[in-house]
Amino acid sequence: MRRVSDLVMKSPVRAALDWLDGHVEDAVADAVTVCEIPAPTFHEKQRAAWVAERFAALGLADVAMDEIGNVYGRRPGAARAPSILLAAHTDTVFPAGTAIQVRRAEGRLYGPGLIDNSIAVASLLALARALDATQVKTKGDVWLVATVGEEGLGNLRGIRAVVERLGERVAAVVAVEGQGLGKVYNRSIGSRRYQITVRAPGGHSWGAFGNRSAVHELFKLGAAIAALDVPTAPKVTYNIGVVGGGTSVNSIAEEAYCLLDMRSGDAGALDDLEARVMGLVQQANEVDDVSVTPTLIGDRPAGFMVEDAPLIQACFEALTLIGAEAAGHAIKLTEGSTDANIPMSLGIPSTCIALTTGGGTHTLGEYMDVDPVRLGLRQLLLVTLAVVDVA
Repeated sequence: MRRVSDLVMKSPVRAALDWLDGHVEDAVADAVTVCEIPAPTFHEKQRAAWVAERFAALGLADVAMDEIGNVYGRRPGAARAPSILLAAHTDTVFPAGTAIQVRRAEGRLYGPGLIDNSIAVASLLALARALDATQVKTKGDVWLVATVGEEGLGNLRGIRAVVERLGERVAAVVAVEGQGLGKVYNRSIGSRRYQITVRAPGGHSWGAFGNRSAVHELFKLGAAIAALDVPTAPKVTYNIGVVGGGTSVNSIAEEAYCLLDMRSGDAGALDDLEARVMGLVQQANEVDDVSVTPTLIGDRPAGFMVEDAPLIQACFEALTLIGAEAAGHAIKLTEGSTDANIPMSLGIPSTCIALTTGGGTHTLGEYMDVDPVRLGLRQLLLVTLAVVDVA
């Protein structure tokens, strides 16, 4: 791993940084284009096709789209040296049919999915262009991958496939996100997600009164889960985010379900919470005429990188050298659930970095600040070159 302070002394690197400074608006324009191509989780292929076309136009090697919609491109290195994988997810939380038209006002761009994660996808293109335009030759390969299935029930299926395909070929993985410039992720929050389905006899609300109701039994189970005490250190959380079932207001429900999310950055603490919830499920199953079925629908592993890991230190050094704190972006370690979860859990040096600031994430009012994108692109370039080095 090269020191970032050494890299910035090289004229090709300084030229690439200057090139990025002069082409921020090009990256922003690409982000707008990406944002306006619908890409709900499990339906990313239209956006993926656009990325594949751009990768090919840039002359990247090994451009391909796999069967689930991940798009790969490789900028070859000049020597046998450590390679890096940069991953930006293409999917959004917004369902098909969501009206998306980006607008600009007072230094911000507004559009659902813009900061999560259209600007990150656009940054992969900007990085490749900067390296080519300034003829920067790297020792190691730079893999650029647009992944699917990062959000919600996508369960990180995209990055799982990418790591299975490329894991042994890369020395480090950096997940690129839009929101949170200055944050460096060294802990991945693990999660377990279940659909819990309750079945009961049901019947007419008057004529069969007294029969077990799936909805009532689900409410009892949900109340028991909500009463669980969980630690704050390590932090553990749970949430019943969706409930459904029943037939009509005057029917005793035969079936009802909920979606349960459990999280922690500590794998053992997450296992403990899961065991406690499954104990409550078993108790609910012991009620006469009631069947309770938990189905695992999401499993994101936790992971951890020590603060003095070379990749983490390279991120800190890059942020310091680009003047992030002077521009008001505090440099700090943090945790989250990102594409970095998978490689980090497997012991591959991994982190997540962000390109800018904004707000309203996962809402129709989502926005990103334009000015910080310049710093975010600089950071991405320097962290990448710290891993692959300059020939």
